[in-house]
Formats: sequence, C-alpha cells, structure tokens
Amino acid sequence: MADKKKKEETEEIEEEARPVTATAKYVRMSARKVRLVADTVRGKQIADAQAALAFSTKAAAKVISKVISSAVANAENNHDLNADELFVSSIFVNEGPTLKRYRPRAMGRAGQIRKRSSHVTVKLDLRREG
Repeated sequence: MADKKKKEETEEIEEEARPVTATAKYVRMSARKVRLVADTVRGKQIADAQAALAFSTKAAAKVISKVISSAVANAENNHDLNADELFVSSIFVNEGPTLKRYRPRAMGRAGQIRKRSSHVTVKLDLRREG
C-alpha cells in the first residue's frame, strides 16, 4: 500500500517538473535567421521575452512570439500553471526541408535556388527558487 502511495507522489512531482512545449514546423525562414532572434529570449521570463520580441525588427520575432504564446496557452490550459511564474527554459531552431527551385542563367545553364524552412521548439518551465 505504501509503495502505491509513493508511486503516485513521484508521478505528481514528475508531472510538475515536466516542461511545457510548443512547436512551429515548416516556418518559411532559414534556421540561421531564426536562431539570431531565439538567442535573445532564451532564459527570460515570459513577459520580458514577449516585450523584447515586440520591439525587434526581425521577421522571425513574430514567429517566435506566436510559439511562446502557444506554449503559455498550453501551460495554462493543460497543466494549470500561471504564466507569471514561467520562463523560456530552452528554445531551439532546427532545419526543415528545403524547397529547390531553378533560375535560368547565361548560356542555357540553370542556377539553383534553395528556399529553406525551419522548425521552432520552445520549452517553458517554472522558475525554481533556491
């Protein structure tokens, strides 16, 4: 009986400790450009991150802001967490598939154009004191 109670307690602790995630896939922007913006919000509180993104001139800031908002909504609705206590514990940008297009060049040749995409993943976690 004690083992069953202990197992339930550890499951509750693990549920609280699990980070909340949100992902945007197939974003039509190169991963290199998105990573520049992602680096500016890593480790920040949600309010600070959203404020920094609101004043950024980069196009990727809008995408990252939407992913962070989605992660906050997931935390509030699915895990009953307060948005004021959350911070961006990790954010990473992976390369997505590349669309290959061709452009006519001189003397009958063709030059390749690569239209890159990326996948953005945001993990939020509770700020632990002490």
